[in-house]
Amino acid sequence: MRLVLALLIAATATIPAVTQTRSRGRDLGIPFPGQTGPANAITDVAGIAVGHVTLIEGEGKLVPGQGPIRTGVTAVLPRPRGNWDPVFAATFNLNGNGDMTGVNWIKESGFLEGPILLTGTHSVGTVRDAAIQWQLKNGRDFVFTYPIVAETFDFLNDANGEHVKPMHAIQALDRARPGPVEEGAVGGGTGMGCNGFKGGIGTSSRVLSLEQGGYTIGVLVQCNYGGDLRILGVPIRTEITDLGTCTALPQPLSRSWTRGIPPCPPAGGSASADSAARDHEGRGSIIVVVATDAPLLPHQLERLTRRVGMGLGRLGSWAGNSSGDLFLAFSTANAGAARAEGTPALTMLPNERIDPLFRATIDATEEAVVNAMLAAQTMTGADGIRAFGLPGDRVVAALKKYNRMN
Repeated sequence: MRLVLALLIAATATIPAVTQTRSRGRDLGIPFPGQTGPANAITDVAGIAVGHVTLIEGEGKLVPGQGPIRTGVTAVLPRPRGNWDPVFAATFNLNGNGDMTGVNWIKESGFLEGPILLTGTHSVGTVRDAAIQWQLKNGRDFVFTYPIVAETFDFLNDANGEHVKPMHAIQALDRARPGPVEEGAVGGGTGMGCNGFKGGIGTSSRVLSLEQGGYTIGVLVQCNYGGDLRILGVPIRTEITDLGTCTALPQPLSRSWTRGIPPCPPAGGSASADSAARDHEGRGSIIVVVATDAPLLPHQLERLTRRVGMGLGRLGSWAGNSSGDLFLAFSTANAGAARAEGTPALTMLPNERIDPLFRATIDATEEAVVNAMLAAQTMTGADGIRAFGLPGDRVVAALKKYNRMN
């Protein structure tokens, strides 16, 4: 009976992809630097596809194993479906209180084999195992493999309930498509918070000028970290002080780490973000995936991943002790480099021409996080904990106040 109930909950809680309703940063007129691709997404790098499965069910007091459920899975395919050619890749940890499986072989071999999946902390094992079965089902031939699954802690979710099942990871992979990417509280980002507001999945891209090679950089983030939010240098966190994380239920809450989160004011009001209430933010994390079609070798891709932290620094991240700030970069160039026969001929961008890619990575990281936060609507999750969506109109007002916008 318990198994039947679990399967029923999982089936009814799967939310299909929907049209994004909240404005992105550029839609609001925020003058981010750089030229984007047509979708302003990681999928602007040709061949890349993204898919989500979102699980939302229940409300109120946390009942471990039952809910409320606020979680999901996001999948990134580095090459078109059915193309199993590995890509050059590299990883970097700004702060290592998190998990990204499969990175040892990336560090050793310089190659990423297969898809990338993002989910909640306690669902990594389930998603990893499902990724193996999905690859077998879809025709990849291997003796053994090390799937890439990364996580952040979905604090709005019944995380210990492990509500993500193998079928959800498989569905996210099956749904992966090129083109526009849905952002906000979707997929692996469903139960996340970011910089004291609602977080989730965000993406952005940059296209270099023809003089710089015309290459594309795409960034996708699952943001759940703590910081003193700044956008284009404007201290948004100090301009919007009345939307702090709160709980709609009376204390004490079920989980010890939630102590200090204040009650939400009555009649749908908002709460101030005092220092005690912000202590839980240090447990947050961020996963950043950087893709490019520039011919970069693994050591150059690692240099790219290190620039991600500079984009987060612009946003006010402090990369707290309990934060997992894990980055991965890959290049779709040099097709066939991993073949076992012969001596593959490689192309490489000279180091003297890599600076524009560094800047593009920093800029796209900043914009991807802002897009994630602007897209994410206010959500109330387990134990009535509420994370408010970042209000675009108030961001614009703050940017105008500091003369960052006309």
